[in-house]
Amino acid sequence: MAESEENTLLQKNTVPDTLCTGKQLEELDCPNLYLNREINWLDFDEKVLEEAEDQSLPLLEQLKFLSIFYNNLDEFYMVRVANIYRQYRNGVASSSPDGLSPAKQLAEIRRKVMQLLARAQEHWRKRLSRKLMDKGVRFVTYNDLSEKQRRFLDGYFRNEIYPVLTPQAIDPGHPFPTISNTSLNFIIQLRSRDGIIRFARLKCPNNVSRFVFIPRNKEAKTYASLGFNANVRDDDILLMEDLVREYLGSLFPGHEVIGAGLFRITRNTDVEIEEDEADDLLEAVKDLVDQRRFGDVVRLELAHGMPAELSTFLIKRLGLQPFQVYKIKGPLAFSDMIALYGIDRPGLKEAIYHPRVPASLQEGSLYAQIRRQDLFFHHPYESFTPVLDFIRISSEDPGVIAIKQTLYRVGNDSPIVAALIEARRRGKQVTAVVELKARFDEERNITWAEELEKSGVNVVYGLVGMKIHAKLCLVVRRESAGVTRYVHIGTGNYNPSTAKMYTDMGLITANPDICEDVTDLFNVMTGYAYRERYRELLVSPVSMRSSLLEMIDHEIALHNEHGDGSIVFKCNQLVDRQIIRALYRASMAGVRVRLLIRGICCLRPGVEGISDNIEVQSIVGRFLEHARVFWFHNGGDPCMYMGSADLMPRNLDRRVEVLVPILDASLREHIRSILELQLSDNQQAWKLTASGDYERLAPGEGELPINSQDILADNTSGD
Repeated sequence: MAESEENTLLQKNTVPDTLCTGKQLEELDCPNLYLNREINWLDFDEKVLEEAEDQSLPLLEQLKFLSIFYNNLDEFYMVRVANIYRQYRNGVASSSPDGLSPAKQLAEIRRKVMQLLARAQEHWRKRLSRKLMDKGVRFVTYNDLSEKQRRFLDGYFRNEIYPVLTPQAIDPGHPFPTISNTSLNFIIQLRSRDGIIRFARLKCPNNVSRFVFIPRNKEAKTYASLGFNANVRDDDILLMEDLVREYLGSLFPGHEVIGAGLFRITRNTDVEIEEDEADDLLEAVKDLVDQRRFGDVVRLELAHGMPAELSTFLIKRLGLQPFQVYKIKGPLAFSDMIALYGIDRPGLKEAIYHPRVPASLQEGSLYAQIRRQDLFFHHPYESFTPVLDFIRISSEDPGVIAIKQTLYRVGNDSPIVAALIEARRRGKQVTAVVELKARFDEERNITWAEELEKSGVNVVYGLVGMKIHAKLCLVVRRESAGVTRYVHIGTGNYNPSTAKMYTDMGLITANPDICEDVTDLFNVMTGYAYRERYRELLVSPVSMRSSLLEMIDHEIALHNEHGDGSIVFKCNQLVDRQIIRALYRASMAGVRVRLLIRGICCLRPGVEGISDNIEVQSIVGRFLEHARVFWFHNGGDPCMYMGSADLMPRNLDRRVEVLVPILDASLREHIRSILELQLSDNQQAWKLTASGDYERLAPGEGELPINSQDILADNTSGD
């Protein structure tokens, strides 16, 4: 085929105008073959927004998804947009595989975000808030309140709120204050008695509830009643910033408030630690947490209706470009609204799901069961309690002599941490590898690390230049036949709360080779050991990418010899170019490649002659798809791996990740049946097209509707 024909073919099947040379096609290096990571991530958040807009969902479920949509956007700006903006300011050439320059990426991000925000704001203002009001969850403004309610708020503001407010003057003697990341603030324009115009900033208090619950039809007796209410049927809900706005004048006696507006800034939180220069990683991470609050400003959000003079004043003082400014209709910091999901209104939520406890764990010795057969768990359909029990029982069992555990995000009031402390109290050797650099969980992990250390647990903070993301627990037990090891390996965090909301998988095994591998890996993480290969595990950064590439090439070779080549991958993100190229090669060889990628997917499916044997689907539903599974047909002798790793350069090069083989044939078949069910989903699934757009799947004529999450929930419900 002539080079011009190749160019025409590829251009016909893709949206970008960039033409590819024959060499680029041969080397699979054409920008057209790769979707932009950031735009594709926004496509994922758009799916979350679609869940919020789904009128068939209960109202508080819609509110939950809308809050998640906004929270996702916050993190996107704090990390991803911050990085692109830094490239833009420094004049760095594009590092994106699709060749899009930083300036064009920023422009496209703004265009798409503006569209999404318009939809989100309209849904809240015109539908969701009104329907919640009809159900007794009533958001009001100060002007909506009765005189009795206002009189009560006078006392509440004076005694509870006024003392914690700190207005800050802005003038030559008081320079523009440093605004903390994502805080809510007022910029205020004042006129003194002698006509002088002044400006001030006021931060809304973040140590009191943002929601003021005001009894509607009965006399309130205490200020405490204005805190978080469990039901709200008889209350009006006033946002704290609306209350503060009403009393701004009381903060500036001798001045007239002639203008005020609410604003919020988003800062760059992707601050790097110079780990190799830090004498103490714990102290370095503490410093990072402080630095993050005051990184470079990436985004400015202005409440709708802010006077132009005030917005101009802010933009100038913050040194921002117009494309960094967003005007918001509706509440700022909408992610805070997730707290309202906690109100006691079961009729406005999905029915509580009760996971099944696997029958194999309901009787007999846990250790004997593990020795007989590997135990597999699929959360949240199956309870996370057996995993907690495994660690708790091990902490109390007299035969257990050592426990080693990785901790990435464990949540509050962690039973895992409590079990490790109890194990140490009982004289066992306990090691906790606590990843201090888990983004946005640093402070909590510092607290846990210090508490574990005080209890005598051997705490290791990780490796220089690496995040430890693997989910591992190793138990060493002295038994009649000698010392035996047991291992839990999971795809998700040791966090009972997220285990109820994320779909994850876990394996508990006594397989000697796997246990030996995990023992060796802990020595790598805690000491100076180094290993290039493991017996059964795939471990990044040393062997995971190379092993996956070898397995893809092996599948191609087997397909060329026997046919029936097939690959199924399920993970959160697919970004790594080497893996994508290998999957393109597999497709070109005729191997069927099916991908379940919840979030970012930079692979472009459906390009004739290159990726026309690749299908990409994404499932967004009640539970957050979080498991990672990699399956190969392998000439009729299937092999499967499960673990913590996504297919991104950071996971494969800069993290300690683990994939464990599923060696039990019955478990392999069980997990594959789960994958096949999800691949047949036509209610919560989206298909990625060659254009880079997602199409929501729907049952065809005569097809049964398939909601994979509902089917899995129905099949495993504990009710």
